[in-house]
Amino acid sequence: MIFIGICGASGSGKSTLAQSLADALGDRCYVLQQDCYYRDHSHLPFEERMLLNYDEPSIFDHDGLLADVQALLDGQPITRKGYNYAEHRRDDSQELIYPPDVLILEGIHCFHDPRLLELMYLKLYMNVDADICLLRRIERDIIERGRTIDNISDQYRRTVRPMFEQYIRNYINLADVIVARGGKNARIVEILAGYVSDELHKRSSNA
Repeated sequence: MIFIGICGASGSGKSTLAQSLADALGDRCYVLQQDCYYRDHSHLPFEERMLLNYDEPSIFDHDGLLADVQALLDGQPITRKGYNYAEHRRDDSQELIYPPDVLILEGIHCFHDPRLLELMYLKLYMNVDADICLLRRIERDIIERGRTIDNISDQYRRTVRPMFEQYIRNYINLADVIVARGGKNARIVEILAGYVSDELHKRSSNA
């Protein structure tokens, strides 16, 4: 299996690039979202869950994510993890995910855990202007996650921007490839898909 990580700021196009690359590679590729591994805080009242810092590294279950990735690399299926953004709670299921030929992990802190980094064959960092990221985040959160502009603005000032400055911007130094212009960069998708396909072919020929 080829394991690829895609990191970058919120709204930088990680999900778009991951899905575009998966579409180019077909059924042999699966996209895993780090957001699905937020720690479960369903025991807290909704008002308290809203105030949690969802942009700091410790908000994620890194051990659980590592265990699932390792299981897939070892040829074992995992159960699908999920997250309900509107209610700020985990939304896992018992649906099984079987090991693909290519596994893509995308998330704001997917380069944070050195144990996970060691398993990645290719590390991509989305380098997009902060203003563009904010505009994309506003549009996404209103349409897909049921947020209000006041809520988005408060969260951006309180956690999103500070955590980017403290952590996420520095992940660029861990990347193998820096991707400009966001996830709709058709040329980089074509190049990456060709590169990964060639590597899969080499591995199957040497098996």
